[in-house]
Amino acid sequence: MYVSEWENGKRAISDRYAEILRNVLGATDTELRGATAVAATPMADGYDDLLSMIDAAESLGDSMVSAFNAQTELLRTMDRQRGAAGLIDQMTGHLTALEDALNFAVLPSARRPVALALAGASTLAAWQAVDSGAVERAWRHYELAKRAARDAEAPMYLAHAMGEQAFVLSEAGRPALGVELAREAQSTLGGNGSPRLRAWLHATEAELCAHSGMEDESRRALDRAAALIPGGPEDRDPDMLSIFLNESHLTRWRGNILAFLGDVDALASLYDAVKSMDPTFVRARAGLHTDLAQAHLARAEYDDAHNHLRQAKLLASRTGSVRQRRRVDLLSERL
Repeated sequence: MYVSEWENGKRAISDRYAEILRNVLGATDTELRGATAVAATPMADGYDDLLSMIDAAESLGDSMVSAFNAQTELLRTMDRQRGAAGLIDQMTGHLTALEDALNFAVLPSARRPVALALAGASTLAAWQAVDSGAVERAWRHYELAKRAARDAEAPMYLAHAMGEQAFVLSEAGRPALGVELAREAQSTLGGNGSPRLRAWLHATEAELCAHSGMEDESRRALDRAAALIPGGPEDRDPDMLSIFLNESHLTRWRGNILAFLGDVDALASLYDAVKSMDPTFVRARAGLHTDLAQAHLARAEYDDAHNHLRQAKLLASRTGSVRQRRRVDLLSERL
């Protein structure tokens, strides 16, 4: 009864239920209650309050910025293992604190480290929003990440935010525009940037080209990614902590793209990825089983496809991934 009354505007959502719903649905307070929700942080009132906030921002030292980055890292780890929905309050509070710190920092020497921390955090928040199905929030977070990266004079962070934002365009039905944005991200780096990030951008281009019907260009972009990826088991980019990519990850990604293209080589790549995949990447494992289901469907191997879809659905439900559940539902309709 409450749900019907909330949806029809006959009953306001109480604070108690709002807290529960935010963590179940992965929605912000404003998304639940509408634009009339009261902001948690009051506006600065008068010069004394303004100067107090400026002084507080100016006094931020390396240890405080490190604390912000450590919080982002914790949220990234929790998201990878448990999904985004249950982290909405923590992520919202974290971004608010970072934005406040940046808004009241005056000199570039104080702004740059905070802006860099905000760029990393808002890109993570954006991807969590994509996974929760909140695409408008995701888009706004990516725009925030791009502004922060420019403020920090950090082209790698800017290129990464642009690359991830291109996926939003693709999933909204504009993959060709996503291809253009991914290529703009590469132009932003020029010949600079870490090899791992550049490989990630080429793999991003490859996936978006596949969704745009540009098969030859997709395969060429995959080849460029493979030529750049550093060897060895290490997957974390020390210069771009949001990037996890090694030969094993790229094998899975290649399998995903080939499966979409209907290539018979997709299964070999995907099963190789299953053997080497880090078990803590729970949501990524859901995506991998979905890719395997798609590859088996392309070969009319319906029993195998059904088994992988069942595993994908369980993992997607475990992490609350709306994005992965949507993929599972679309493929299930073909069985």
